[in-house]
Amino acid sequence: MTDNINQNPEQIARDKIDQMLVDADWIVQSKNKVDLSANKGVAVREFQTDVGPADYVLFVDRKPVGIIEAKREEEGHRLTVVEDQSSDYAKAKLKYLNNDPLPFVYESTGIITRFTDYRDPKPRGRNVFSFHKPVTIAEWIKKEKSLRERLLSIPGLDPMGLRPAQIVAIENLEHSFKKNRPKALIQMATGAGKTFTAATFVYRLLKHADAKRVLFLVDTRNLGEQAEQEFMTFQPTDDNLKFTELYNVQRLSSSYIASDSQVCISTIQRLYSILKGVDLDESAEEENPEENTWLKQQFKKKQAAPVEYS
Repeated sequence: MTDNINQNPEQIARDKIDQMLVDADWIVQSKNKVDLSANKGVAVREFQTDVGPADYVLFVDRKPVGIIEAKREEEGHRLTVVEDQSSDYAKAKLKYLNNDPLPFVYESTGIITRFTDYRDPKPRGRNVFSFHKPVTIAEWIKKEKSLRERLLSIPGLDPMGLRPAQIVAIENLEHSFKKNRPKALIQMATGAGKTFTAATFVYRLLKHADAKRVLFLVDTRNLGEQAEQEFMTFQPTDDNLKFTELYNVQRLSSSYIASDSQVCISTIQRLYSILKGVDLDESAEEENPEENTWLKQQFKKKQAAPVEYS
């Protein structure tokens, strides 16, 4: 194990980034010993470009797809400042390759990592937990358009069978998505049909924006069962089949998530246990997290709860 005490801050960051890449199924190679056929995803250190060496160039299926700009840990608060530098490397020509600009760009200290998909209509960096897997990037490339670009093609809503408040909620949500504002809050009164509203826009995201998977979070197991029933009975107005005949819905009862599940229903408690990598006390799902002693203890320090890479 490398002794970080004798290393400079740049090398410490590189070591952490190397490990993050390995955890995400990449092989890390030196620029002097490149074998792009060694793995689906290969990250090459100090790969030469016409504007200088990039810290890491990412290859998937032997084709360049992105870069990583590595920074020292103490520069974590300045990652947004170096986005222009990262973009310059992504637009540069790689040595021996007549490549197009690379769409997937990361800045990382090994602790904080930011990601930008330059295929987006309005590219914008955002914090991510770790680097994406090569297989994930391969799927993105196959679809050609990014999710945020696909959101622009969602057609107008057919109001048939919807209440006025539900129509307003769905149309405003989709307007928010199209304006590159992915965070939104829908506030509806009890009995207004919130779950039916959610099932409607989830269906539209899956059908028209080709969303891969939707996570539906609830407070208690009982609410999860109710949501599952709502999806099972949901009948789209533009199809003769029910939702669950078109898309796979899984209510999580363990840490197993089926690869073909397009809607995953989970309690907050179970999701946290999966991310944390610990067993869940089944009784924890019976009560609201605000009243859940086990969950409160996890967050008692008022800071981001630690999770494990899975």
